[in-house]
Amino acid sequence: QAFPSYSPHQPAVGDFGPFQKCLVLLTLFPCLSVAFHQFCQLFMVPHVSHHCDTSWIRAIGPNLTEEEQLNLTLPRDADGAYEQCSMYSPVEWDLGSIVAYGLNATEKCSSGWVYPSAQPPSLLTEFDLVCDRKYLNDISQSIYMLGLFLGSMIFGPLSDRIGRRPVILVSIFLQGLFGVGIAFVPHFYVYMAFRCVVGASVSGITMTILPWGASVPCQCSEEGKEIVSQLRTSVQGESPVALGRDQSEPQLCPSERILPPCMAFRFVNSLVYYGLSLNVTNFGLDIYLTQLAFGAVEIPARVSCIFMLQWFGRKKSQSVLLLLSGLVCLIITVIPEDQPVATTVLAIIGKFTASASFSTSYVYSAELFPTVIRQTGVGLCSMSARVAGIMAPLIRLLGQYHQAIPMAIFGSAPVVGGLLCFLLPETRGTDLVDDTGDGCPPAEVGTQHSENGHVKGKDAAVAKGNLVLCQL
Repeated sequence: QAFPSYSPHQPAVGDFGPFQKCLVLLTLFPCLSVAFHQFCQLFMVPHVSHHCDTSWIRAIGPNLTEEEQLNLTLPRDADGAYEQCSMYSPVEWDLGSIVAYGLNATEKCSSGWVYPSAQPPSLLTEFDLVCDRKYLNDISQSIYMLGLFLGSMIFGPLSDRIGRRPVILVSIFLQGLFGVGIAFVPHFYVYMAFRCVVGASVSGITMTILPWGASVPCQCSEEGKEIVSQLRTSVQGESPVALGRDQSEPQLCPSERILPPCMAFRFVNSLVYYGLSLNVTNFGLDIYLTQLAFGAVEIPARVSCIFMLQWFGRKKSQSVLLLLSGLVCLIITVIPEDQPVATTVLAIIGKFTASASFSTSYVYSAELFPTVIRQTGVGLCSMSARVAGIMAPLIRLLGQYHQAIPMAIFGSAPVVGGLLCFLLPETRGTDLVDDTGDGCPPAEVGTQHSENGHVKGKDAAVAKGNLVLCQL
């Protein structure tokens, strides 16, 4: 309904046929790896029991059992379990003195950590992402999101300059090269650099695959150029866009009112989406089942947007979905830790509403801006969403001060964003605005018909142009 002037020509374009289905299927293949790179680190850094390496005592007590060694060299916490991030300071005593008097002075793990022998190798055990190095896990997630941000800035303009296919091929090559290279990196900082490149390549694929797929029917290119040329010469000086546009300084007041709340709801939408998605290991249930539920719930969430946008409109759908996402996260903060099922169920509901809101935001933000600045406005909104993706893993670091702080932030931000959406206009069933001035009329081009029903004169070029645009 955002393009009512195209509706008379849609029957001539035809339905979603075999060619379109094949095209969609082929463009899906490069996107399949995106989800793996996006969430693979959740499974590469599992929760593993560990303790300090205290093999120093083996030099004076080679016959000690493992339990005796741990009992002599590791302090215990309030629950009676061995401390995971501290140990008794090594001394130059004999074993008898240590057994008789014990050790009191403690220090941080100075010789590394020991993990269960049955535990398979992982990113955590390879680079010791525990204790005072635990924060590196969230930092690396932010570095990956930074790669997505940089990739959108690099590959977007580059695809316009050298073409979509070269950018897609280069992105797939970089993703494969650095994605495989991650398995052989010697240091965690090298790992983060590789992840940044992978994130940039993911943006290169996702930003260019859809425009490239839409431009595949290249047999229409020459005809399209001719029609666009006819449109330019035939409607110049008479179209509502040309007549209504002020040739002096553009009046950006309406867009200035739209941009801040639009950027805000895109920011908080991305924040709660990635906040829930990257927090899947902390809900208390099996990570694989939880991630399966998180992935499965996105399918009905995305499909339901088609109906919600038509039934309730863009503004109400966006506002309500953001409010629900925030309220669910706020409720999670008061759920006791011994109720993992309730926490996970609420998180799945939040993931549903956040995913649906994510899909809604793409449509709503694009329809809010006038045509002449739509690309710029949508780009700024997408940039704010990328910044939120970078911040989401860093906010999780606040959990070391109190476990509820990250989820409280992920919950309160969407509530504010949902309320800000009520400041925006509804776009359902309206024509897209072409100009930036106040009261600019919708961009509708009337057609005149001859007695036999055919479009005549310059309006034939307009109608033909609309038809080809629909086909593309």
